[in-house]
Amino acid sequence: MRKLLLAAALAASCSAIPAYAASDTECTAMWKKADVNNDGVLTDSEAMRYSAAMRVRNVTMPADGKLTRAAFVDACKGDVYTMAKADAGAPLKGSNSFTEAQAKDRAIAWGATSVTGLTKDADGIWRGTAMMDGKSSKIAVDYKGNVVFSAAP
Repeated sequence: MRKLLLAAALAASCSAIPAYAASDTECTAMWKKADVNNDGVLTDSEAMRYSAAMRVRNVTMPADGKLTRAAFVDACKGDVYTMAKADAGAPLKGSNSFTEAQAKDRAIAWGATSVTGLTKDADGIWRGTAMMDGKSSKIAVDYKGNVVFSAAP
């Protein structure tokens, strides 16, 4: 019984630990890449991906609406900007409760830009187009939040 309790306590404590906590070095490198104009605050276009990731993870933006280096690094260390790998076989069919805006945020958090034409299909999958790494791509967001990119025709 004692071993069972210890195992349960260990499992519970591990579930509270983020899957991946970025280091100071990784967060600083990410910040330098994000703060293109090097002014210490992310502008709307610079912050787009990171603001979307914060909304996806239900993390509140700073009260003044500015994403400063300190706020950025805190969120980075809290595992906010790390996106999980898509489940095998994604996009998965299922009842999707995401709004169009929530599906779009998930795509943007993954690095997509110019997300357009999102419509929910009969399988509950949001589908549209986006730019990814400078290339046009089809995009799909399923009910679990998996984001899948594929080459556009």
